[in-house]
Amino acid sequence: MATTPPNQSIERAAAVLGALGASENGSVRASDIARAIGLGTSTTGRLLATLESLEYVRRDPETQGYSVGRAVLELASQGLNHNPVHRESRAAAQELAHRIGLTANVGVLDDAWAIYLCHFEGSLAPKSHTMIGMRQPLHASALGKALMLDLTEVQRRALLPELPRYTDHTITTHDALTADLAASASRGWCVENQELALGRFCIAAPIRNASGRIAAALSISGRVTQLRDRDMDSLAEDLIEVADRISVGLGMISAVAH
Repeated sequence: MATTPPNQSIERAAAVLGALGASENGSVRASDIARAIGLGTSTTGRLLATLESLEYVRRDPETQGYSVGRAVLELASQGLNHNPVHRESRAAAQELAHRIGLTANVGVLDDAWAIYLCHFEGSLAPKSHTMIGMRQPLHASALGKALMLDLTEVQRRALLPELPRYTDHTITTHDALTADLAASASRGWCVENQELALGRFCIAAPIRNASGRIAAALSISGRVTQLRDRDMDSLAEDLIEVADRISVGLGMISAVAH
């Protein structure tokens, strides 16, 4: 079957939006965008003018810097609202974060990554930015490990041909990953101990859909120093209870009952 060739204008517009999303300060000048995406300044200027007219970008009249516009934020919000996992898990994850004082996240599998659908901060783990829409490597995060619990080793190797190292604690071989996931499945929850970033500790449990398959994962994360004196078994029990409650909301129990 013949494939439809990519539309160059759409690709370029997407590159502009990607450059804006990658900006650390949220406002980028046209010349910097052009340099980042490898286009001429005049071409980039025309793209920005069109995107601005459609409200996909916003231009600050004082600094002349560009940022993500209202239309992008509205689309993102609609996408989340239409997602059944987000709808079912949002309130439960928020309540969990508030109760334990740590960060609660919900993530789903997206190709070879875990993508955040929910991100709530407790009083002990404030952040200046949201993680929603951001991604994490599967093998180096508790969320990612929980999302892989249903996969066979053959499937994992095909999905992750390589296991990049992020810290000295990162699992970098499939034999070690298989052993880690086997222990996690037996325990009922996954652990990430400074494998993605030094000082970070995270535990996660799977969320299952009506067919009983893993649809998402729920995690609790914080600094190692915040979790050192916690009763980990009690915290994991709380995590699993909330994950199971979300699974029930997605229809898992009723599907099993029938």
